[in-house]
Amino acid sequence: MDPSLEELLADVAAGRSSAADAADRLRRFGYSAVGDYARLDVSRAARKGVPEVVFAEGKTNEQLLAIVVRFLEHGPVVLCSRVSPEQAEALAGGVRDEVDHDERSRVVVVRRAGSPPPQERGAVGILAAGTSDVAAAGEAVAMCRAMGVAVVTAYDVGVAGLHRLAAPLEEMRAAGVSALVVAAGMEGALPSVVAGLVDVPVIGLPTSTGYGFGGRGEAALLGMLQSCSPGLAVVNIDNGIGAGATAALIARRASA
Repeated sequence: MDPSLEELLADVAAGRSSAADAADRLRRFGYSAVGDYARLDVSRAARKGVPEVVFAEGKTNEQLLAIVVRFLEHGPVVLCSRVSPEQAEALAGGVRDEVDHDERSRVVVVRRAGSPPPQERGAVGILAAGTSDVAAAGEAVAMCRAMGVAVVTAYDVGVAGLHRLAAPLEEMRAAGVSALVVAAGMEGALPSVVAGLVDVPVIGLPTSTGYGFGGRGEAALLGMLQSCSPGLAVVNIDNGIGAGATAALIARRASA
């Protein structure tokens, strides 16, 4: 037994800790082992408010399915990112739960059968500079929706045709979004522009879209990090999951 768990039980038995305090502490260090290849943090959702995400690349179909099944024993939903078509097929055929596969973003959301979606709270706007950036933006969309946050999207609104941006931003203002995720490759300019026009936090999502030197997302990342627009934070290249989680946490807290 984990020594910290023994100490917790001793504190409860001696009256040094209440049942409510003990339950709160238990949420912080629960885990579940699957075979010899995974030690799952099954209390992350309770501790963080962010559903678990399984990175599918590098995992066999059997490993991915076993991990998802174990997570669903502890919570109502699990996301899988960077999922191959074969892995998505294995998940759809291996569980009796609701499986939603977005081929464009390579995200699979598995919701335990009969489990209602989270109560909607807050709203986020998600923009993509070009069509090639939509896959990364789609990860952010999936995460926000899994966290019960409404999403307003606008794609292909990059700086090469800046006049396309005005109407989507007005729609997002009207929807009362509390944060924006802006995905951009190439030189990564769109998040800086957007951050200079809105009064909510902007999360820059650099993507590995572009030509030649810097085309793997480095130029976009550096451009966003060097931005002079206040209120812009930046996640790593192609990290739509992280961008979506950050935006959703902001939106849910703002709406509380």
